Amino acid sequence: MNKIARKLILSAGAVLCCATVFGQYDPEASVNPNSLFNIPVYEQVYKVRVWRDMYLNEKQNKGFFARGNEMTRVIVEAIKSGEIAKVYKNDSLSDKSVFTKTDFFTSMQMKVKQDFQKWDLNTNYVTTDRVNYNGKDYECTADNVGQLPDGPPPNDYWSPTTAGNALEFGWTDMYKLELMEDIIFDKRRSRLYYDIQGFQIFGWDDQGQAFKPLGWVKYKDVEKVFRAHPEKSVWFNRQNTAQNRNFADAFLLRLFHATIKKVENPDDLEISGFYSNYKDAVMAREWEEMKLMEKEHNLWEY
Repeated sequence: MNKIARKLILSAGAVLCCATVFGQYDPEASVNPNSLFNIPVYEQVYKVRVWRDMYLNEKQNKGFFARGNEMTRVIVEAIKSGEIAKVYKNDSLSDKSVFTKTDFFTSMQMKVKQDFQKWDLNTNYVTTDRVNYNGKDYECTADNVGQLPDGPPPNDYWSPTTAGNALEFGWTDMYKLELMEDIIFDKRRSRLYYDIQGFQIFGWDDQGQAFKPLGWVKYKDVEKVFRAHPEKSVWFNRQNTAQNRNFADAFLLRLFHATIKKVENPDDLEISGFYSNYKDAVMAREWEEMKLMEKEHNLWEY
């Protein structure tokens, strides 16, 4: 092999090596796909993930829950229309945890549809018995045998009923959110960012007397909906309606109150999980907020 051929082979090998090196994944240069700010890892001096409870019916949060412009209404309507294509079962916000549309709307039901037995000609029915006849539900109003539920008037034995129908959560029932966000200090901009990742919507179930989790949505998807529908996504300024804001701007300006529920930790425990006493747990949640504020103050000296 002559010298020219050897040099060509060596040059080609060097090019291939460089291509392999530069084609490798660099975790330091990666960005969170759910982030609005796209801050690379190598620019993050400090990052911590925080979960917060946000009640839209609180006085400070009422701007997000004005009558007819409820934030949860905007989000759920966007899910129904397909503008928000994916709803998630948990806060991983990954494709492995995606709800089907059917599953989501089933979770939206405060009361699942009840199927009544078919009407029978030979059964003795008593008051308050309910049956299904020709696809409709009826309730017995007087003891009878063999009386048709849809018989001609006057029908004193049966009346149509909606008792078995499914019942969805109303907008005023969906007033609790769980907010997940990353708190990041960007060394290049020398600035702290609150990078909201997603929301979980809850509905208050009157029957169970508890909040029912309905599903997670990415804030990146929600923010697009807020920007696309400014006429509906109105944060109501009770002090000066000339200064109403878009929901997205209100979150950017932190015009809400949400109490810390969990700060990421190796055991993945909520703050209340570290305390047996409820009062101590409440105080600890406030203390976590103070610690984050102090951390931000100290980072300005970096």
